[in-house]
Amino acid sequence: DSISTGSLGLDLALGIGGVPKGRIIEIYGPESSGKTTLSLHIIAECQKNGGVCAFIDAEHALDVHYAKRLGVDTENLLVSQPDTGEQALEILETITRSGGIDLVVVDSVAALTPKAEIDGDMGDQ
Repeated sequence: DSISTGSLGLDLALGIGGVPKGRIIEIYGPESSGKTTLSLHIIAECQKNGGVCAFIDAEHALDVHYAKRLGVDTENLLVSQPDTGEQALEILETITRSGGIDLVVVDSVAALTPKAEIDGDMGDQ
């Protein structure tokens, strides 16, 4: 089973009609290459099919107006803006264990800063 990316060409290239459900997928690329845009398209497609989606905004940069223009139902998108990497992972674990979420996007893994680094304790360890 898969979730469409919103791009027929990409869905065909992926071989299964989109991104696989129930799997961890990393979208990798340079800054400003469209990773978040692709993620928002996938969220929109999932929502169109009745899916419940969550967006863990570690970068604190989600543009809700842009997401709406891409077709995301922002009123029904669960959004969290964690302060630390640990907090983001706790939220991720809680919502995945709930079983009520069809798609979770973490934007971005690179922005998951450990609490010790934020607190300036990294040199003390």
